[in-house]
Formats: sequence, C-alpha cells, structure tokens
Amino acid sequence: MANFKKATSIGDWFDQRLGTKKIEKIMASEYWIPKNINFLWAMGMVLAITFKLLLISGIFLMMYYKPDVDLAFDSVNYTIMAEVGYGWLWRHIHAVAASVIFLIVYIHMFTAIYYGSYKQGREMIWISGMLLFVTFSAEAFSGYMLPWGQMSYWAGMVITNIFEGFSPEIAGGMLNAPGLVEWLRGDFVPGDAFLTRFYMLHVLLLPLAILGLIGLHFGALRIPHVNNQDGEDIDFEVESKKYLAGDTKGSKVMRFQFDFLSKDIFVLGVFLTFFFYLVFYHFTFALDPVNLDPANGLKTPAHIYPEWYFLWSYEVLRPFAKDPGLVAFMFAQVAFFLIPFLDRSPNVAPANKRGLFAIWFWVMLVDMIVLTIMGKLPPEGIFNVIGGVAVWTFLGLFIALPIITMLEKKK
Repeated sequence: MANFKKATSIGDWFDQRLGTKKIEKIMASEYWIPKNINFLWAMGMVLAITFKLLLISGIFLMMYYKPDVDLAFDSVNYTIMAEVGYGWLWRHIHAVAASVIFLIVYIHMFTAIYYGSYKQGREMIWISGMLLFVTFSAEAFSGYMLPWGQMSYWAGMVITNIFEGFSPEIAGGMLNAPGLVEWLRGDFVPGDAFLTRFYMLHVLLLPLAILGLIGLHFGALRIPHVNNQDGEDIDFEVESKKYLAGDTKGSKVMRFQFDFLSKDIFVLGVFLTFFFYLVFYHFTFALDPVNLDPANGLKTPAHIYPEWYFLWSYEVLRPFAKDPGLVAFMFAQVAFFLIPFLDRSPNVAPANKRGLFAIWFWVMLVDMIVLTIMGKLPPEGIFNVIGGVAVWTFLGLFIALPIITMLEKKK
C-alpha cells in the first residue's frame, strides 16, 4: 500500500492519489483563484444551484399546470396543492427559489460593485451578469402571471401599461393604432392570449436564454482572472508555478477544481439548510395573500405592487407622470449596465479604500432598501415624500458617479 503524507488541502489529497504526471496534465488547463477572497465569491455557485432547483421544480409543476384563464388558478391552488402527491412541496420550492434567487443576485451584484469586479478588462463579466439579471427579471415576471390570481392579473395590467409610451401615433394621434401593449397582451386587457404567451416565455424561451447567458458569464470569467477582496494585483503565472512547486502556503492563488470548489460546497450547504428551512416553515413570504384570490378584471385591489425584488424599480416609476416616469424607469434599468463606464477611477480596490466611492456605495445601498420599502407602501402622505426623495437620490447618485471617481487619486 502506498504511503501518503498528511494532506494540507484537498488539492494535496488529489495530488497524492492521482500521481504527478496526471495532475500536471490537469494543471495545464487549470483555473486559478486568488486566496484572499471570502464567502461572497461563492454566490455564483449558489445562484447556479438555485436555478437548477427552479428548473427541476418547474418541470414537475408543468405536468399539472393548465395555461388557460378558466383553469389556471384551480390547477395551481387545488390540483397541485391538494390533489397531487407532494405537489405542495414542489410549489413551495419553486416559489421560495424564485424569491431567494433575487436576494442572492443582489448580494452578488453589490459584492461586485464593492470590490470593483467590473474594472480592468472585466467589463464583459459585468455586462453578461446584468443581462442575466434582466432575463431573470423577465422570467420572474412571466412566472408571476401564471397562477392567475388577483395580483397576477393586475400586476400584469400595470406593468404592461408601462409600454404605452411606445405606442405609435398615426395622423397626429387622430387614428388609433395597435401599440406594444396590445401586442404584448394579445388583446386590450390581459386574457387567454396573454397567459398562453407568458407561459411559453416562462417555460421555454427565457430559460434557454438564461442557460446561454450563464455560459457566456462563466466564459467571460476566464478572460481576466477574478479580482480579490484586497484589490491586490497578482501574477497568476508566477504564483501558480509556486503552488505547483509545493509552496501551497506561500502562493497567493489556489486551484478552482479542488480547493476553491470545496469552499463553494461548504457555503452551498449552509445556503441549502437556510433554503429548505424556508420551504418547510416560512414559505408564506413567497406567496402573496392577494394572489390567493382568482383573477377578477372588475375588482381592482386596494394597492397594486409587484414582488419585493421589483419594488425599487417600481418606486422609481411612481413619482412621475407617464412619459417622465418611463424615462426614469428606463434610466434605472440602464444605469447599472453603465457602472464600468461611469466609474472613471483607475483603481481596482474595495470601496473602503476608495474614499468618496465608499460613501457613494453605502448611500446607494441604503437608498435601494428605502426604495424597496416605499414601493410596497401606498404612495400617500409621508410615504410619498420619502419615496420621492429616495428616487431623486438614486438618479443623482448615478449622475454624480463619474465626477466622484474622477476626483479619486490613483494608487
């Protein structure tokens, strides 16, 4: 029996058991990760697994769901929840995953902003990630329509009305022409055509787009190496050779396949414990009680609002009239895409080492939370004032970002 030395890492364990020649062949295509990174770098893996949970649970739900305005509500709330064995479990998994995945997305986004992970050749990583965010948002919105409850119907009505600004005018507005809203709905109000096409988007086109964008996002990660939590420039070629020479403690990098992946799996285990705790004990947070009533086009809910992950964006729209509101809404969506180009500083470092940028980051984070809270509350009284201030603060922060970062001294 071979005598193995005590392994100091999972990578060492594989080195000893696979043999030197085989491990060197593996290392030729190895992907190296900086050592000085924390658990927040595991959010990509957590997102990938959560998306798989959504896919698997969604396939089971598709077996019994009926994309018909007369059957959809009962197929979800009676057939799946009461008649199908463990149907309730698959619905809870799908609902909780649809909500939690946005929490992880936002953590992932703000981690990248905080550590400057969009800078120095990493622009494509950021843009592909933001494309994923937009596609996930479209996937979530289309899925929210499918239970065909009260909030499904009226949220669909309000959100599609945003696109009224794109409706064409003929002969100075004297003639009516079908606009983008009618094209999206397939009718003048949400109905059977609306539900059927959103079902098709939710179960086919958007998941395929997400899978393609995930491939693009992971591929973009290999163009430059990922940055680290100290903003330190690392010579990956030198440090990887040092690691392979046996100086695993002195090297500033670690292998993705064995060492970093083991840390990812630990974080994933903690996340899944939290996730299934929500599934079994606190799933109601992901199910809007208003949506447990069947859709009724003749009865408007007292207060219409989207799911929590859209509330900040919805609040940006509310203080303005239709056309200015549409401009503000579009600006809010595009602003995050432009962060790599709005940030004019050459420094790649955590926000806490970048002076004014640190203040910008924390003000923006708090403002997003305020916008989310205000979006759930009715726009009246003091809530209207706070919401308006938060919206103008949000818009001002992105306008000020180039100026703040240009004033930053090069390190």
